[in-house]
Amino acid sequence: MNSFFWLVAQSGKINPDEIGLKEPITDANLALSNTLDTVYLWAGIIAVLAIVIAGILYTTSTANPSHTKQAREAIIYAVVGLIVIMMAFVITRFILGRF
Repeated sequence: MNSFFWLVAQSGKINPDEIGLKEPITDANLALSNTLDTVYLWAGIIAVLAIVIAGILYTTSTANPSHTKQAREAIIYAVVGLIVIMMAFVITRFILGRF
């Protein structure tokens, strides 16, 4: 069995592109940009899910004023959060584009 692994190891180096991997990121701005893009994506998904859930709560509140108020506030906070996420995305893209 060891001779099989030795034979495979001697067959040559595997290029990352051959197995579907990208080259490693060596640029700090690119790494930061990719990380922030992922964070903004997940934050946006969570904000949209919060809006949908609050909308469902709003429609099922059946004239209960406290539940209606709570759902309305949740929608407002989620929309404000989504706006903040978009503004942060634009600002960081602008700053990273300058460096």
